[in-house]
Amino acid sequence: MDGVPAPHTGWTFLTSHARVLATIADNRHTRIRDIAAHCRLTERAVQKIIADLEQDGYLSRTRDGRSNTYEIDPGKVLRHPAEADLGLTVASLLSLLVQDETDRATPAPRPHHSTPR
Repeated sequence: MDGVPAPHTGWTFLTSHARVLATIADNRHTRIRDIAAHCRLTERAVQKIIADLEQDGYLSRTRDGRSNTYEIDPGKVLRHPAEADLGLTVASLLSLLVQDETDRATPAPRPHHSTPR
């Protein structure tokens, strides 16, 4: 079916909520359609995830004409008790998942393989 991502089987390290949040952190003006394509989710699933993130205060959105602008609360503590007990925040998670602005402009260096002599 066109527009519907191929289903993923098995487990992954990151939840869909973390993937959506990281995609929004990368572009606060991104469209639900683009988030869905990037995260390989349906648009409906992304809408539900955004609603979850908003309801729990991790994310807010402002209507800007026909599009949305998203704002993430970087100081919000992650909700799993193991992370919450450590005081891990959204900012600490996103620092691992989202490239810095300077990194986006510079291609990643290729690993250097030396030839044995």
